[in-house]
Amino acid sequence: MRTPGILIFGLVFSPCGWILNLTSTVAANWRTLTSVAGQSVDTVVNQGIWDICYSLTTSTQITCNKRDTDSLYFSNQIITIAQGMMVASLVVTAIGLAIVTPGARCWSNQKPRWVLASMGGLLIFCSGVLTIIPIAWYTRLLPSLNTTTTFVNPQSPQINVGYCIVLGYIGGIMEVLAGVVLFVGICRCCGGRNRGEYPVHTNPPITTTRPRPTQHARTHVPRSISTRSSSSVPYSRNALDDDLDFPRAKGHHGKGTVNPSYSGRPYDADL
Repeated sequence: MRTPGILIFGLVFSPCGWILNLTSTVAANWRTLTSVAGQSVDTVVNQGIWDICYSLTTSTQITCNKRDTDSLYFSNQIITIAQGMMVASLVVTAIGLAIVTPGARCWSNQKPRWVLASMGGLLIFCSGVLTIIPIAWYTRLLPSLNTTTTFVNPQSPQINVGYCIVLGYIGGIMEVLAGVVLFVGICRCCGGRNRGEYPVHTNPPITTTRPRPTQHARTHVPRSISTRSSSSVPYSRNALDDDLDFPRAKGHHGKGTVNPSYSGRPYDADL
């Protein structure tokens, strides 16, 4: 039996979502601050849930481990919640994949273990929810998070969304979709098509029919030929002239001639 499509979908989307969530968790780019007071114009402050990094738009140099410079930022409640939920999401996804993998294909069994695969899909679904909740909460509080960083113009601070927010949304949605699709396998619906199965149709009984005899086309025989062939009376000259459908060739004197020495029956080739 081939691996059903829903299992392939879950086994592909779940690791991809896990990698995106891992990048979103460890990278320090949940939000970016520009136009910072006391720094050069091209300085960009990248704030994450574990660390703060400084970078320059005119170079590729990045300076991290600046957590101690902004202790007020890490005192926000959402930072602590995001740290715990993102780590929990990574752990739950790993456990779900460890359960789904043997359930999707077992070398000693031809059919997948649907209950085991569905339980793993439920864990992956929960891990996706654990990722989306802190990401959405952080996005809502993004402009109002407390920080010791000051701006050149405090009335209009330059705060932008970091790429970790985008990666977190994508990874969480992929895990949610993978978990839902894997959990569908616990029930057999659509005639087994969701599991890659198809209903077995019984073969109709074989009936033997006797072949019909071949009917040959009937050949029409002209009346003049059939009359002469069935008659046993020798033909006379006058009777022969009456049965002919075409005029007989005439001699030099305009009279028809018949070979008197011929005693057999006339045929079409002789006429």
